Amino acid sequence: MEGRVDVEQVYKSMVVKVDSLATWDLSVTQATTHGSPIVVHFTASWCMPSVAMNPLFEELASSYPDVLFLAVDVDEVKEVATRLDIKAMPTFLVMKEGKQIDKVVGANPEEIRKRIDGHVQSIRMCVA
Repeated sequence: MEGRVDVEQVYKSMVVKVDSLATWDLSVTQATTHGSPIVVHFTASWCMPSVAMNPLFEELASSYPDVLFLAVDVDEVKEVATRLDIKAMPTFLVMKEGKQIDKVVGANPEEIRKRIDGHVQSIRMCVA
């Protein structure tokens, strides 16, 4: 049982939980400096479709190790949600160089996977 818990902790650590505006700013700055794309999941603990997307988001994070995956609870970090004009949960953003390049609103796993994959592939080609 102990080994299973460790594996889950490592798996979940692929997604960085944003707990403050300062954490957000630092994460975006570091990703921009390193040329890493960012994928953000805006969520809320009371929103069941949003919570249901967490395992998919964690799976995507483990599939793209060169992409920064951030989770933002809109109730805990209202400033970030307000700054990016987030109105519904779940909302997923793809960002490059600190700017939003795509947005998916709603729990649509196929569309989210397709959009992220498309952007990550095009960003990798630009960098290569």
